[in-house]
Amino acid sequence: MTDLEVVEICAGAGGQALGLERAGFEHALAVELDATACDTLRVNRPAWKIAEGDAANRQVWNPRDYRGITLLAGGVPCPPFTVAGRRLGAADERDLFAWAVELCHVIRPRALLLENVRGLSDARFGAYRQHVLDRLRELGYVPGWRLLHASDFGVPQLRPRFVLVALRPADARWFSWPGPIGGPPPTVGESLHDLMGARGWPGAPRWARRANRIAPTIVGGSKKHGGGDLGPTRAKRAWSELGVDGLGIADAAPDRSDDPALVPRLSCEMVARLQGWRDEWGWQFTGRKTARYRQLGNAFPPPVAEAVGNAIRDALLHEGSRAQPPPEAIVAAEHGGDPVYAVLRSRSGFLTAAQIATAAQMPAGVPGAREVLRRIRDLSQDFEVDTAEIAGQPAYRLGQFKAFLGQRDHERHQRFLAGRSTIS
Repeated sequence: MTDLEVVEICAGAGGQALGLERAGFEHALAVELDATACDTLRVNRPAWKIAEGDAANRQVWNPRDYRGITLLAGGVPCPPFTVAGRRLGAADERDLFAWAVELCHVIRPRALLLENVRGLSDARFGAYRQHVLDRLRELGYVPGWRLLHASDFGVPQLRPRFVLVALRPADARWFSWPGPIGGPPPTVGESLHDLMGARGWPGAPRWARRANRIAPTIVGGSKKHGGGDLGPTRAKRAWSELGVDGLGIADAAPDRSDDPALVPRLSCEMVARLQGWRDEWGWQFTGRKTARYRQLGNAFPPPVAEAVGNAIRDALLHEGSRAQPPPEAIVAAEHGGDPVYAVLRSRSGFLTAAQIATAAQMPAGVPGAREVLRRIRDLSQDFEVDTAEIAGQPAYRLGQFKAFLGQRDHERHQRFLAGRSTIS
């Protein structure tokens, strides 16, 4: 293994993979469930070892074979943390986030990189996030969250991504989150003017002037939720304001015979540009139109992955300025955990809502109790919460984490097999 080898799980069509490659990492293995995305990886990087299938299936790959790899990375499924996916978190058979963290116990990489949707940063998942941080610290890592906006890295799209990085203490002191590259990103019109006019459409110049902002977040959709369009109603409205028909994806740009006043649809080639792919990279996407669009829409923009990859590489090589204050500061305070979870995790017995509020330094009386109960409702979606009664009052005790962590008998396996045809 070289000094900068990476194992990437849930690699998709290669957005993160390409960014990490550009940052100097070499892929020892890429694991991906979707057959078409695997074909895309094989077409573009024939020398890579690609494992096709469920990343959590030990018959697809054996994590122990990669013990000591430099970097473990992945873009694990997002639907468990989205409104479209009903924010099921640990109860969603597609949830592999906590399992990916647990892989650090087996593989012992020097660094971990996981990215997901902004929804994971919501208060609903405060306890889930805190469990992840606590587990990584138990395993000897210094973890940190950061919400990164693709537009800060030259990508003509909003696309916030919630990124987790964890390093060993000796390396974490050298880590600094990447900052904006400077200057505004190009607008949709500036990015796509040549493609929209490539077939002689006379409306291209006027269209480009109208499309004078960056794109809303591109939503690729999953096989279970969504398809080949540009997202929910609000997203389609934003696209309409830019002069784009968001109801579907075009096979090609308009041609010279089309009405100059046409409201065009985007082609997959155009979506690739908006996701940060550059023409000179020559990256090809396999499959039919909807499959290509789904690969694109679910990707981690390569420029963002490259920026984070550069920051991790510099930390691993101990290059640049040592981060000050100490490495614990890479944990962003605004993305901390849940105070109710923290109290229950530290106690072995039952506590009433009033006792929890006091221990968590939350408001006293009815307001504090209500807040505790609200948080317990969220908490109970991802953890078992035992209940009892103390002096006539309901009391609570934290039970097991419901998430799949690699257990052979976890119910996730049956639910995954039952829904296999709709999981992507």
